[in-house]
Amino acid sequence: MAETEDSKIDPRNGYCSATKTYHTLRENFPLPPQHSPLSITDYIFSLLHSNPNFSLSSPVLIDSSTHNSLSYSDFLNRVNSLSSSLSYLSSGHVALILSPPSIHVPVLYLSLLSLGVVVSPANPLSTRSELTHLIQLVNPSIIFAVSSLSSKLTSTNCPIILLDSPEFDSLLTRQRVEEGVTRRRVKVSQTSSAVILFSSGTTGRVKGVELTHQNFIALIAVLHHRKMKALAEEEEGEEKKGPAVSLFFLPLFHVFGFFMLLRAVAMAETLVLMARFDFETMLKTVEKYKVSYMPVSPPLVLAFEKSELTKKYDLSSLEFLGCGGAPLGKELAQRFKARFPNVEIGQGYGMTETGGGVASTVGPEECEQYGSVGRLQEHMQAKIVDPSTGDALPPGQEGELWLRGPTIMKGYVGDKDATAATFDPDGWLKTGDLCYFDSDGYLYIVDRLKELIKYKAYQVPPAELERLLLSHPEVADAAVIPYPDEEAGQIPMAYVVRKPESSLTASQVMDYVAKEVSPYKRVRRVSFINAIPKNPSGKILRRELVSQATANPSKL
Repeated sequence: MAETEDSKIDPRNGYCSATKTYHTLRENFPLPPQHSPLSITDYIFSLLHSNPNFSLSSPVLIDSSTHNSLSYSDFLNRVNSLSSSLSYLSSGHVALILSPPSIHVPVLYLSLLSLGVVVSPANPLSTRSELTHLIQLVNPSIIFAVSSLSSKLTSTNCPIILLDSPEFDSLLTRQRVEEGVTRRRVKVSQTSSAVILFSSGTTGRVKGVELTHQNFIALIAVLHHRKMKALAEEEEGEEKKGPAVSLFFLPLFHVFGFFMLLRAVAMAETLVLMARFDFETMLKTVEKYKVSYMPVSPPLVLAFEKSELTKKYDLSSLEFLGCGGAPLGKELAQRFKARFPNVEIGQGYGMTETGGGVASTVGPEECEQYGSVGRLQEHMQAKIVDPSTGDALPPGQEGELWLRGPTIMKGYVGDKDATAATFDPDGWLKTGDLCYFDSDGYLYIVDRLKELIKYKAYQVPPAELERLLLSHPEVADAAVIPYPDEEAGQIPMAYVVRKPESSLTASQVMDYVAKEVSPYKRVRRVSFINAIPKNPSGKILRRELVSQATANPSKL
């Protein structure tokens, strides 16, 4: 960075007045040299062995439904054995994976990645036609699936290995590597593709997001650097805590679950996998395994805050919830903190296209910046761009968030037009999110640009109204959509899930919102519903609600 540019960066918020670019306020430590061959698997294992909490006898994976566990020793041996067994696969081959969360899936991921094979996990709930599209998109050389889902794969002649078969079990133990003996290393370029993850499809047809080994190495390096720094700052004589225990009910095919899985292994943690989510079962699991950390989405934070079931179980082991996937409202975060004062709740922001990481809150002080998703992570740059003029904007002004950094995707597989539309000529990724930075460098997500409701000449962010609705004591959940209106163009319409035994009316909902917002933001139509449709990461599927509202207007 030129000295003249550096001198114009505001140390409070990272904004450079010369380039109109936001820079991270965090320490930009050195990343592994990009020219050195390094797979994400080998990088994670190097961090694992250097971790003071690492023990071969500690459990790395626990299946909460069967209570089966896998020690780090067995885990490493299985990865090594499976890598050797699959060595006929070459770097650049694509492996499609169709499986619910299980102890086998992390072993499979790291084995394939160590060989340079591109991992492409699909949603187990995908239909035959959806899987046909995904197979055409990524052209896999091999498919790994469980037997109960294999019938969906009739449209392909690709070889299939069943994860719940004796054949796969033999691959895990066929070439057991004794302690001290290492597997054959494959030279994997950091710029090679590591993963193809599928976008949520909330804005159209599902796209394949191509991410590299370097993308995930940069992400994991950031988290490891922070962890080691925190350990170094611990006071001498302070009682050392054992390895953290994380509970995972996130889908491992989604970017949030995928990179948090990699992070947990690199940090020598214990992962408790929960394939089928149930709120009370989750609480029992926290109590049984003394879970200290959970990655969550805002709907689960809401459930914690509102449910009386939390009083039945010992949740004292919980220390931190990492919230992502969708914006977490200030009011909800404050109510959660009031009920669970000993649990720190951090927020973060990322996209599939960024490998899952962009900004986060670090430490108690930042976590108290309720409503913000935190500050830019290390090595990341950002712009806030006016969607109408294309001008880059200073702190306090809303615009589209653009990003540049080492975690940004290669592009969309087989879709050059979509890739070109997403990047500007200088390599900035256009997120499609309406955001702003405040004077202290905290990032705030206002809404998706394409989801803004156009009421007359005004733009209404649905997320703002949803946060307000969720503050109502009789509202369990809510979603706001644009509803067509001849005079206004669109009006804000709310779908509301009432709490049990509530007799809340539509007029009461509208009055509640009207008292808190400008006239153009008022909710002008309300429909009550049993559940808000959402994708696995907790994002509201607004298109489904819009289709429902416009298809049956007489039933509203």
